[in-house]
Amino acid sequence: MNFTFSTHIILESRSLRLEPLQLKDIDNLLNIATEDPTLLQFSPKQIYTKDLLSEYIHTAIELRNIQTRYSFSIFSKNNNCYVGSTAFLNVSNADDRLEIGATWIGKAFQGSGLNGECKNLLLQYAFDSLNAHRVEFKTDERNIQSRKAIEKIGGKFEGILRGHTLMSDGFRRNTFCYSILKSEWNQLRKPINE
Repeated sequence: MNFTFSTHIILESRSLRLEPLQLKDIDNLLNIATEDPTLLQFSPKQIYTKDLLSEYIHTAIELRNIQTRYSFSIFSKNNNCYVGSTAFLNVSNADDRLEIGATWIGKAFQGSGLNGECKNLLLQYAFDSLNAHRVEFKTDERNIQSRKAIEKIGGKFEGILRGHTLMSDGFRRNTFCYSILKSEWNQLRKPINE
């Protein structure tokens, strides 16, 4: 696998466009990020104020610069607006694996199929373009909605990392781990609406 952090990756279907997260996305995502303080209740980082969102995006850009995380904004063509963010993280070219995560989508767009389409774009890029062997997903044990979404796209449950992540409120979460292997991808792939 050869994931290159300097590549300007744009992933697109008929109804979605994922593009690298940039400073202008502070304004693009502000309404979504601040409409509900519980949007990222199961995330170690919060975004429910302009300052928190700004810090989140600045950190995401810095993490791309040091080749740790590659974050995207999610633009809904059907709704003509930005609806959230997602990322590739924990990239290991030597092991042909990466993680898809740090995904958040505005409450109004949850349950619309948008998240599944977004994950399909990311999975197709990982398996078909990068030739990844393994894609990983991690989520808070308490985040039932996220766990169901990962299972719906074919993520196989692998286990629990106990006391794994320190949350912003001081709580230590248990992290549920899932994966999809390249050998499973052909049965799981969904056509992208061009």
